[in-house]
Amino acid sequence: MTIKKVIVAVATMTLTIASQAQGILGGHVTGNVQMDAQMSRADSTIGASDMEDKMRLNARADIMYTNGDFSGGLRFEMYQNPLLGFDPQWHGQGLANYFVAYNGKLLSVTAGHFYEQFGSGLVLRAYEDRYLGLDNALLGLNVTLRPLAGITIKALTGRQRYFWGLGDGLVRGVDGEVNIVEAVKPLQDTRMRAIIGAGFVSRYQDDETITLEDPEYKLKLPLNVGAFAVRATLGYGGWNLDAEYARKGQDPNAINEYIYREGEAMLLNFGYSQRGFSASLQAKRIDNMGFKSERSMGGEMLYINYLPAITKNHTYSLLTVYPYATQVNGEQGLQGDVMWKVKKDTWLGGQYGMDIHVNSAVVAILDTVHTGGMGTEGYTVRKGFGPLYYGDASLEVTRKLSKSVKLSATYAYQVFNPEVENHPGRALVHNNIVIADLSWKVSKKHSLRFEGEWMGSDSRYDATDPHLADRRYGDWLMGLVEWNIGSNWFVSLSDQWPYHDGIGNYYNISAGYTSGSTRFQLGYGKQREGMICIGGVCRPQPAVNGLTISLTTSF
Repeated sequence: MTIKKVIVAVATMTLTIASQAQGILGGHVTGNVQMDAQMSRADSTIGASDMEDKMRLNARADIMYTNGDFSGGLRFEMYQNPLLGFDPQWHGQGLANYFVAYNGKLLSVTAGHFYEQFGSGLVLRAYEDRYLGLDNALLGLNVTLRPLAGITIKALTGRQRYFWGLGDGLVRGVDGEVNIVEAVKPLQDTRMRAIIGAGFVSRYQDDETITLEDPEYKLKLPLNVGAFAVRATLGYGGWNLDAEYARKGQDPNAINEYIYREGEAMLLNFGYSQRGFSASLQAKRIDNMGFKSERSMGGEMLYINYLPAITKNHTYSLLTVYPYATQVNGEQGLQGDVMWKVKKDTWLGGQYGMDIHVNSAVVAILDTVHTGGMGTEGYTVRKGFGPLYYGDASLEVTRKLSKSVKLSATYAYQVFNPEVENHPGRALVHNNIVIADLSWKVSKKHSLRFEGEWMGSDSRYDATDPHLADRRYGDWLMGLVEWNIGSNWFVSLSDQWPYHDGIGNYYNISAGYTSGSTRFQLGYGKQREGMICIGGVCRPQPAVNGLTISLTTSF
């Protein structure tokens, strides 16, 4: 990275922070800055390669101006070069996002870049996740109308961001939602909840030539592809039901290998909660529901819709070694979740009470019959479940042992199908995981946290066999010690070690300082290759051996 690029990055941060002077044209300025730097060296044991660019940097500065019902904003981004694991197409710098907006009681209008979601996102979700390197913002016009109490109508059009450019497809959509309780005054004094909604999204893309096996023939592609969804939320007291169904027209694309089968998706969530207890049951079914603004585009960019994962979002290290990625071409699954807060001064809760959390999820392949390839319906679906994609069950118990000591213990069982990550032919991976997490408040200014994890797996690493050359394989131990010094400083030391039938040793030491809204963190160590997933959307994470620096601030 050249000195000029460093100067540009520092100047951008300086100008952003300086802009916090309030009262510009009578308005209010807010913003945030984030910089993440990375240095890595070669390490053949863990598979880390040497970087030609000795430092990589992701940086951004967001500035927002508001004045009554009016607002505007812009974002400067720099990827010089992108951090390892981010798509190289992010390389560059410049103004990446800008908008002006009016938000009144009756009408809201945004021109420029915007993010939007219809329902749970089955037909439309324009959003950003900076840690995944994902941004599918729409550049265009977004209008929201609220003509009566409880009624919301949205209409939008635009093209999606594609790294430093725009996708070829034009996205247009309309959505309506009625909150029946808000619209009908006599219901407002009841414990009832009732919301219904529907949305429609269209993608237009010019024709292109997709040839069949016989080059004299090409696919007749639909230029307009539509998708609609209906949804409802019903509830009374502690009971709640959310349901959404979506259907998409014929959409031959690179993800489904250019078949003409229509797509559909269904989400159900039934739950009950009261003070100290909650339980829920979720169901999901997806069939050929990948929806992009460019039919020939692979990867995670340019998705118009979002298909959420139905598995628990784990946070402990060894529970995230094998994360689950939503299979947009087809999957079906169930998840059950129970949380119980045991009262204190009972035989089970003890002096301080106890929290119990039980979760289980299973996701399977659709049971299909192949009927043809490119240019055909592709397959038919039979009733029942196909082979397993993923399954897990976990029990977490948290209990205070004294006023200053709290212990959380977790047991989990996982089954993972490597086909989720496009590794057909590999055997299923079965894991047993045990975790202990102890927090000790030593004094008013000091606290310690100890974490120990063990994973027993039937997977075995073998560099000579491509089906077994996965550095996640083997039995693992993980340990962590974290020391918090007042409200400003922290230091942590951790190590992940595949002690049996594995390879590598992944130690890390990090320290950080926080003051108000500013946080600085410095770390050195090794990072295991694998996948990073958030909400069922994933990106590969290569092995790294080196230094990481992170700075965030807001104003």
